[in-house]
Amino acid sequence: MISLKSPRDIEGMRRAGQITAAARELAGKMVRPGVTTLEIDTAVRKFIEGQGAIPSFLNFPGPPGVRNFPGSACISVNDEVIHGIPSNQVLKEGDIVSVDVGAYIGGFHGDCAGTFACGKVSEEAARLIAVTEQSFWEGMKFARFGYRVSDISHAVQKYVEDNGFSVVRDYVGHGVGANLHEAPEVPNYGKPGHGPRLAPGMTLAVEPMVNQGDWRIKVMKDGWTVRTADGSLSAHYENSILITKGEPEILTRVGDLRV
Repeated sequence: MISLKSPRDIEGMRRAGQITAAARELAGKMVRPGVTTLEIDTAVRKFIEGQGAIPSFLNFPGPPGVRNFPGSACISVNDEVIHGIPSNQVLKEGDIVSVDVGAYIGGFHGDCAGTFACGKVSEEAARLIAVTEQSFWEGMKFARFGYRVSDISHAVQKYVEDNGFSVVRDYVGHGVGANLHEAPEVPNYGKPGHGPRLAPGMTLAVEPMVNQGDWRIKVMKDGWTVRTADGSLSAHYENSILITKGEPEILTRVGDLRV
């Protein structure tokens, strides 16, 4: 069942989103050669908790037989698509680093992600990052009252594929609110005109996951880390949004919150 948020709920979502966006910004500023992904994760956790919030991903339940997620952020490097576990891995010049983060406060979650260049990256890696982010904004053109979920999906896919990349099929965006994952699912591919009709009060986490090569993926033995099947680079961009009677509102904006 899709949850439509009340004005009071939306205020709570804005607060959670602002903290989440600031944590993403903090992580992005830390991406540089010589830094470990665990150092970034530690700073993200300290920041979120310092705002009186709880990291949404910390101890998030895994699939059967898999340990709960041990980090406060998912930090995925190069061919890692999503769900990278923070570790003592040292970032190096030319890496691209995807950081997915969530914060829970006042009964609501924020959820957002971004991919950051570590020092100087290849022209193709920089283009992958840029196309992934822009595909989100292409989708936002259809995140309006009266359109359907798949109108967002189709816009993302078309932009990505027109630029020679591919969208991951196995993982999708989702509703977000009192629960980190709510209905409806928001794929990054598909034909337009399908799925639930968008209505004011819907809050969605729209998150293109884009591969340099083929769209297929593989899950590592840790049960969390997802990599491209062909070893090509991958990028990720996400915001939590609110459907209104007009322009969609980006809930994961830093606003006046200082990192």
